[in-house]
Amino acid sequence: MYLIVGLGNPEPEYSNTRHNMGFDVINKISKISNIKVSKKKFDAFYGVGEINSNKVILVKPQTFMNLSGESIIKFKKFYKIQNKNIIVIYDDMDLSVGTIRIKAKGSAGTHNGMKSVVENLKTEEFLRVRVGIGVPENKEDTINYVIGKIPKREMEILEKAQEKAAQSIFEILENGIDSAMNKFN
Repeated sequence: MYLIVGLGNPEPEYSNTRHNMGFDVINKISKISNIKVSKKKFDAFYGVGEINSNKVILVKPQTFMNLSGESIIKFKKFYKIQNKNIIVIYDDMDLSVGTIRIKAKGSAGTHNGMKSVVENLKTEEFLRVRVGIGVPENKEDTINYVIGKIPKREMEILEKAQEKAAQSIFEILENGIDSAMNKFN
């Protein structure tokens, strides 16, 4: 069983913001796989289904970004999911707009949502799919940048990246992380 988590802030207020890339990718996976993410448990919306013969739980924590790990650890413990079967999808300012990167493990960097995930899981060893959102021109404007509305042209680029990120999840589930990294990184 795989736990596939998209990080974000509760919708609809934060819809179409850079910080909700994880939610947006989960929405795409949900649509493609016909797994509705509408049940509520452990401070999250979630859906259970099957992708490429793998049982999966798609999760959108509703704890706000900085407490995402609190929801994830509850799913991990309840369903007895191994860390190697946890995939976290999130926005990353260290990557240029529209780039995606898949990693088997790594630090949380400056991302507060990922800091919460690492702190709650007590490990950095879980899969992650990062969607590049770039950096604001004015570094002091980071908060407004990540939770502000996205200009139309940039949104078109990010929607393509979300699609690639969703496809990378299907590749991970079918052929493993190495294949996904070779294909999408």
